[in-house]
Amino acid sequence: MASIVNKHYVFFFFSLLILHTFSTNVHSKTLDKNKPCKRFVLYYHDILFNGTNTANATSAAATNSTNLGNFNFGKIVVFDDPMTKDDHLLSPPVARAQGFYFYDMKDEFNAWFSYTLIFNSTEHKGTINIMGADMIAEETRDLSVVGGTGDFFMTRGIATFRGETIQGFSYFRLRMDIKLYECY
Repeated sequence: MASIVNKHYVFFFFSLLILHTFSTNVHSKTLDKNKPCKRFVLYYHDILFNGTNTANATSAAATNSTNLGNFNFGKIVVFDDPMTKDDHLLSPPVARAQGFYFYDMKDEFNAWFSYTLIFNSTEHKGTINIMGADMIAEETRDLSVVGGTGDFFMTRGIATFRGETIQGFSYFRLRMDIKLYECY
């Protein structure tokens, strides 16, 4: 009698396992890197506070560099930067980028970003969260889109950075090609 009951438990267990496998395969998505569900290009404008540009600054150093190397190692910058559809700083912003970056290499320029794009317009409402390493010396760099809210609920994808204009440490502009692969 016990062996019949054990066989029923084993059969029941394997039936659940097979059912779970089929349901997982039915609901899984195959992502195609050449076919994002949403794609748009925005321009990120950062004006670092230098002590005299209070009216125009969009970012400020929260800590100074550590003097370990010549590449601002340890410096943390907090920002609230405008995002535009074209490369003109004075164009109307379509979003704000709010977050921070810090320089994390002693022997070359490299920053690590963590920020939220905040949309509040007639075209989009919600947020996109972006984070990752910005290898500044590279022509293009990919950062991860790790989530979002509103029109971008639970989204994931890639934000490809390309340096457009760099004016020392006072101003830089990045072109961000945002490709979303999970859109709900």
